[in-house]
Amino acid sequence: MSELRPHLSPILIRKAIDEALLEDLGRAGDITTNATIPADATASCVLASRENGIVSGMELARAAFAAIDSNVNFKAHVADCDIIKPGDKLATIGGNARSILSAERVALNYLMRMSGIASYTAEFARKIAHTNAQVCCTRKTIPGHRAFDKYAVKCGGGSNHRFGLDDAILIKDNHIAVAGRVALAIERAREFAGHLVKVEVEVDTLKQFEEALGARPDVVLLDNMTNAQLAEAVATNKEDNGGTVKLEASGNVNIKTIKAIAETGVDYISTSKITMAAPTLDVGLDIAIA
Repeated sequence: MSELRPHLSPILIRKAIDEALLEDLGRAGDITTNATIPADATASCVLASRENGIVSGMELARAAFAAIDSNVNFKAHVADCDIIKPGDKLATIGGNARSILSAERVALNYLMRMSGIASYTAEFARKIAHTNAQVCCTRKTIPGHRAFDKYAVKCGGGSNHRFGLDDAILIKDNHIAVAGRVALAIERAREFAGHLVKVEVEVDTLKQFEEALGARPDVVLLDNMTNAQLAEAVATNKEDNGGTVKLEASGNVNIKTIKAIAETGVDYISTSKITMAAPTLDVGLDIAIA
């Protein structure tokens, strides 16, 4: 993994952890722990992986314990993007037992979900490593978790598509239906966008693709095309524009289909599977009373 690792804003982390702890602890706190564990009890524990995978979410796990009790000692043994195997220690944690137990689930929820996304993304990326294509996530994420889902994708070696409706223009079929023509929609987008805003257009036929190329968008998204159609679009783009317009494939992308799609020569392959269908990575917290 490159040393240029992805970054998460500490502000986003704090906000997410505070909301998650509020959701879990509710109005009265951890009544099970408070009822069964003395207030001065201490504990030490180990966060350990039970599966092969890619780590993501370590700072959220750290923040969960710190938000409950700043005196809890969280010592990380791995960093996000690291490859792990069953039995690997991710962190050792020590301090007040009540604090550790009350933060445990929130820490594990983020760590397991994000590491699962990173690990599943890495499987997709490995399938196409022999090509120049990049696997990208989409806006299909759990509401409120988009920044963390997309960060996890980066940890797994994937790329991020737009984060929201406000950071890039993607003209989809319904926009075209209302605008009337592919080229007209692109022209309007160019007039509206600043020079730093990319313009992408979605097409689902090769006829639409040729019209789009004439209007010179930055990216053309080839939606639900066959591999033969994708290969033809790649060849046309090279012939007409020297390949300067980037091509993205989407639709029917999964772990079994992505290799053949990448081999058509497209630049990007977007799929919601890496965020919406990723299994969680099994991580456990084993505790021993000190």
